[in-house]
Amino acid sequence: MDKRVLLVEDEPNILEAIRFILSRDGWTVLTHSDGTTAVEAVARAAPDVLVLDVMLPGRSGFDILRSLRADGTSAKLPILVLTAKGQDRDRAMAEEAGATRFMTKPFANAEILQSLSDLYAGAQG
Repeated sequence: MDKRVLLVEDEPNILEAIRFILSRDGWTVLTHSDGTTAVEAVARAAPDVLVLDVMLPGRSGFDILRSLRADGTSAKLPILVLTAKGQDRDRAMAEEAGATRFMTKPFANAEILQSLSDLYAGAQG
């Protein structure tokens, strides 16, 4: 079974690094970099897991997350919020908005792989 992840990230270096890590691990990686159209990109991509940055052009990741959770088709989508904003209040905001997991940048490759594998397994089981 094909594991599909949508990576919503506007920083090209981070996007490419995560794409490389996940592709090497067998994931099909789709990418999107604009917050304004991110909800539509999720609907089109129908990923198994979403990696969502918080600071995006056009719309914040927190707003996107709230919209996804309010939509019936994406309400249960596993979402890893990945951000450079690592304050306790940022983590609390992510949890309140419906994040499944929260991870700060910089991250360890093994950590992101394990988190996404866990999220995928949880969604399948």
